[in-house]
Amino acid sequence: MSVFTKVVELGSFAAAAEHLKLSTSAVSRLVAQLEALLDARLLHRTTRRLSLTDNGRAYYERCVQLLADIAEAEELAGSRDPTPRGTLRLTAPISFGISHLAPAIAAYLANHPGVRVDVSLSDRQVDLVEEGLDLAIRVGEVGSQTLVARPIGEARLMIAAAPAYLAAHGIPHTPADLAQHACLTYAYSSEGLNWVFLGADGERIKVPVRGPAHANNGPMLAELAAQGLGLTGAPDFILQPLLDSGRLVEVLTDWRPKPLTIYAVYPTRRHLSAAVRSFVSHLTEWLVASCPTRSRAGATPQ
Repeated sequence: MSVFTKVVELGSFAAAAEHLKLSTSAVSRLVAQLEALLDARLLHRTTRRLSLTDNGRAYYERCVQLLADIAEAEELAGSRDPTPRGTLRLTAPISFGISHLAPAIAAYLANHPGVRVDVSLSDRQVDLVEEGLDLAIRVGEVGSQTLVARPIGEARLMIAAAPAYLAAHGIPHTPADLAQHACLTYAYSSEGLNWVFLGADGERIKVPVRGPAHANNGPMLAELAAQGLGLTGAPDFILQPLLDSGRLVEVLTDWRPKPLTIYAVYPTRRHLSAAVRSFVSHLTEWLVASCPTRSRAGATPQ
């Protein structure tokens, strides 16, 4: 497997042989033995170039991860502080992933060249085990109670609308006023077609809302609100840029919804890879440094 992956990475038997300090014939023979063992052709061979077959591509991707896992296991056996390596597969909400996770990942990979990150952005809660994911970043709702969740930050919920909409329809001053307004609703909200507010005394107020648009993406609803279609409720990392530009105006500031906790979520706390542990610690520290209003202490995975 090690020889095969090196052939793929370097593009030839000769280059792999030189790197591994083997003869070209030995490298060719080992790959042929591997194909015989698997009863599958892994490489297309021509006089000019090598290329992966469909089976070879699928096998190569698994080999890379398996070899990284083996190296990490060996390092773990001989060290209390193994070097992160291998592929870290994670998922996160689309808007948070673009605005916060992307720069955090870039900073992390600059310091951990042995790690490769495979990111799947989705606003729905995917099954980590079924999808083969190591880690999820979730905002508000963790999902299954069998998952391990560590709080790493907070997001402030806001209600906002375009200045033109407020000029035409008035400004809501209490949650009850929302019955007279167009409210843009989010498909993945745990509260359904309700917005929840906290009163001055901490009272939880649930208000049914309705409006002309319903979508499964927060930035889409924010842009519809900026176009004057109605009010939207979303985290600050979605709405703040539109508020800063003046395209949206925050309302109901005295009735602000309870902040959403940002979690690092993984299937189990046992056998966490060094990459998962180090990345969660890095993301927590990155939020403290870059987004102090969203930071939250005590997020190191145990």
